[in-house]
Amino acid sequence: MQCLFISAALLPLLVFLKINIMHTTTKWIKELSFEGSHENHVVHIDTTKEGSTGMNPKRLLLCSLSACSGMDVVGILDKMKVKYSKLEITAEAQQTEEHPKVFKEIFLTYTTDAPKEDADKVKRAVELSKDKYCGISAMLAKHCPIHFNIVHV
Repeated sequence: MQCLFISAALLPLLVFLKINIMHTTTKWIKELSFEGSHENHVVHIDTTKEGSTGMNPKRLLLCSLSACSGMDVVGILDKMKVKYSKLEITAEAQQTEEHPKVFKEIFLTYTTDAPKEDADKVKRAVELSKDKYCGISAMLAKHCPIHFNIVHV
């Protein structure tokens, strides 16, 4: 793995040149608690121990996958003019037993109240997100399979 160090002073120049660099800052708070931020947005990252102040990093990654895909699905369903008022995505992952403990498989369940006659459109929206649009899905799929199912309520 190569490491590239960029001076903070160069970031405005890179943005001006339209080089696609994403920037966040993560600060240690105490014990195993951290705070990740970008501009005015803050997320708390912690362990799963009692008294934790946030999600652990792997659960946060699963939430990021779900939200990334969910944003795609919402946009696609809206373009398809599918009526719905609920979209909930549940993510589960199996991990290896040895360190580093990585995901072996990811399972996503999309629950929606879209009409059953639009089931094919919902499935197509999820497939497009998984296979074409969601960058987090694309990155994770290089490491482990991502499976999905859709539940209509």
